[in-house]
Amino acid sequence: MDWVRDFYSRTGAWWAEADAKVTERDERRVRLLRAHGPAAGRVLELGSGYGTTAVATARAGYAVTAVEVSDRVSAAPELTHERLTSVRADFFEVELPGDFDAVCYWNGFGVGSDADQRRLLTRIAGWLRPGGVALVDVFNPFVWAGWHGDEEHLLPDPARGYRHELRERTSFDPVTCTATDTWWDVAEPDRKLTQTLRCYTPADLGLLLTGTGLALSGIVLGEDEPPGPGLLREHHEYLAVLRPG
Repeated sequence: MDWVRDFYSRTGAWWAEADAKVTERDERRVRLLRAHGPAAGRVLELGSGYGTTAVATARAGYAVTAVEVSDRVSAAPELTHERLTSVRADFFEVELPGDFDAVCYWNGFGVGSDADQRRLLTRIAGWLRPGGVALVDVFNPFVWAGWHGDEEHLLPDPARGYRHELRERTSFDPVTCTATDTWWDVAEPDRKLTQTLRCYTPADLGLLLTGTGLALSGIVLGEDEPPGPGLLREHHEYLAVLRPG
């Protein structure tokens, strides 16, 4: 997983001007936290990126600890709050004091091997207080498989804060259920950045959870939709609600 820090730091620099701000996506995540987790208390956010969702969560009254390994957090120094503690660290290794009413991992689970995911899930179970909840976005293989071979060409849009001309290529390995997502700046075509993302069906996620101390309580699509046909065609990720068990 040596690529992780560099991938998210460099792509974070491309998009910070446009994306390092609290938006409706962050507010939606807070609503999901309220719907499926505690109304108040201590929240741990893993892979917090620029910190936008962590700030929205703190503004909603939670005490938030946000852990991020890349430079994205330093790209948005104005994203602070008195109830937010930011930790620059690898969440596979970091030691955190106390325990939490909720652990959130938005848009990132699946980095590394199955063994890596189990190790992280076991850590999450150890961070949770009795009766706590983990909310984890999981990449949906049904949709990523449909993106195999897709290429995107993103033109600069300086008015919105996007100043780089970028290309993206996506592939999907149906045997390992792994998506490969490669990006490059057209001005630097030899400096390609690639992330690999393990995707899980809900059934596979249930198997992955065995022995971690967590159990799958439910899954949510979109704003708060139950599972349905959208899982097959529309949502590239789903929210897994995990509880100790």
